[in-house]
Amino acid sequence: MRLLTPLVLFLLIPTMASAHFGAIIPSDDMVGPEDARTLTLEVKFIHPMEGHTMEMARPKRFGVLHNGRKKDLDDTLVSSKRSEEERTVWISEFKLRRPGDYTFFVEPVPYWEPAEDLFIVHYGKVCVNALGLEQGWDEPVGLETEIVPLTRPYGLWTGNLFSGQVLLKGKPLPFAEIEIEYLNGSSADGQPIPTPDGPLVSQVIKADSNGVFHYAMPKSGWWGFSALSEADWTIHRNGVDKHVEIGAVYWVHTIDIP
Repeated sequence: MRLLTPLVLFLLIPTMASAHFGAIIPSDDMVGPEDARTLTLEVKFIHPMEGHTMEMARPKRFGVLHNGRKKDLDDTLVSSKRSEEERTVWISEFKLRRPGDYTFFVEPVPYWEPAEDLFIVHYGKVCVNALGLEQGWDEPVGLETEIVPLTRPYGLWTGNLFSGQVLLKGKPLPFAEIEIEYLNGSSADGQPIPTPDGPLVSQVIKADSNGVFHYAMPKSGWWGFSALSEADWTIHRNGVDKHVEIGAVYWVHTIDIP
């Protein structure tokens, strides 16, 4: 009888309520001509709905794509202890100097998750519109895996449909599974909702044969979309090659109609 590998056994276990999400949360997703033009971006590794934060090492790469050009922002990151657990998050201050869409992205250092016996690497993205020029939000960054929005990812009302396409090595990932979580406490009033149980913590949908998915956000605040897959490379740990879970993570913000 053929024995199942540890990874296969892991994949056969029902998904736990606590999903990991890499996150880039800006102080605003839309900045108008009369607004302050300095953004504060918080880069962290979290369980969004449940409000837990994991320790995060200095990211391997942090940058922004604007007007077709990528800029390295690694030197803007400052460590901070902004969570109740006193875990490290990273803060960046960024000056918006020109109109257009700014897609911020992060590649973290692999995170070892002993409970799953694997490493986790979540490539995170978020788009901020500046000064009224709506241009560039649908451009891919070129990460190993990423979500490219098909819906303009800002100026979204609660209940709007968000559509995206999952890419792996620049090509559509058919039938990708996407986990979706609400960043609890991110609504305009800042009041967290009671944490639900079981499957209500993370929503799960599947993309179609072209890697395209759709989801309507039912509450105002920040929503994270995470498409997971297994890397075709491993990381050596204690004499053993360990599997790596890579995630394409995208964050969007919704507001209530007054």
